[in-house]
Amino acid sequence: MQRTQEMTSVQPDWEKFYPRPISEKIPFFSKDGRVYDCLFAQQLNRDLLTLLFRTADRLREVTQHKDGADYVSGLLSDKRAMLYFAQPSTRTFMSFLNAAHILGVKTSEIRDSSTSSEVKGETPEDTVRTFSSYVDMIIMRHPTPGFVEKTAWLMNRTGRPVPIISGGSGKDQHPTQALLDVYTLYRSFNGDIDNKHIVMVGDLKRGRTVRSLSYLMKNYNKMSLSFVSPKEFKMEADILDFLKRHNIPYQETEDFKGVLKTADAIYMTRIQDEHDKAGESKKVDYSPFYFRQENLKDIKKTCVILHPLPRRHEIEVSVDDDPRAVFWRQERNGMWARAALMAYIFGVDGKIR
Repeated sequence: MQRTQEMTSVQPDWEKFYPRPISEKIPFFSKDGRVYDCLFAQQLNRDLLTLLFRTADRLREVTQHKDGADYVSGLLSDKRAMLYFAQPSTRTFMSFLNAAHILGVKTSEIRDSSTSSEVKGETPEDTVRTFSSYVDMIIMRHPTPGFVEKTAWLMNRTGRPVPIISGGSGKDQHPTQALLDVYTLYRSFNGDIDNKHIVMVGDLKRGRTVRSLSYLMKNYNKMSLSFVSPKEFKMEADILDFLKRHNIPYQETEDFKGVLKTADAIYMTRIQDEHDKAGESKKVDYSPFYFRQENLKDIKKTCVILHPLPRRHEIEVSVDDDPRAVFWRQERNGMWARAALMAYIFGVDGKIR
């Protein structure tokens, strides 16, 4: 792997490596000028996003017919991937699983660490190292912040590294969710994502999807963001500082209805009470931040409504019938976007396009 001498010199010390700015760490998780381990939204620049979107579009087109599907499924039929999901997941797991199958990648899975040798006292790091002996890629979802990155860091120091894709790491980031979210915007706006007003609603403090999506906004021109949330769940300062550094205008407000008329996209999220320490989410009235049937009259005809799912009460089910509600398409987009990413990491994306 190509790394700078400086990056190589800090490899033995994870405690020194981890706090570094992501911009400094990205070269360590790259190979031959391409993303090798997908861990951060910041790894996805505009050129790469466009390449992945075109690959995903082509995959959709080619696999509509058996000959094309058979061709695509032969591209990576020699590869194996482990889906290690130590945190509950339905959409992300199924999306990656089916993305792998589209490309012919054979899969194995662990969805509960209690079924692995961790119950015998094996460290999580050794567990993942064991998995790497059998596969060519590991796709991970883990509740501990930084653990997926640490896994990639450790694997890249071995004699047999395998690429690591993050399917969510603590409350930090969810890069492939951000990838599919922007892919949904790309398809919704016919490839033109510039000059848009994006409204993000809900539990912004603990929602890794909105954090990751905010990072990707730097790739597009004349974007503006509105963060709508209860004061208890405001977007954290690190994201706001990032937006300031990149001159991306934003506002914070509790006035949900007040920002709807100018929104080009509304990104709804549920309350993230799995991160509660003492049931604190129950003390917050979340109902002013619900998107209801009556709100449809307040938004543009061209506006789209997204949600990373699962939802609870924050979008009324009756809204689903409106063509501007694209969250079910968004979910399907995830499978194609992740297939495109896997094809890119293994270097066969050119054979698809």
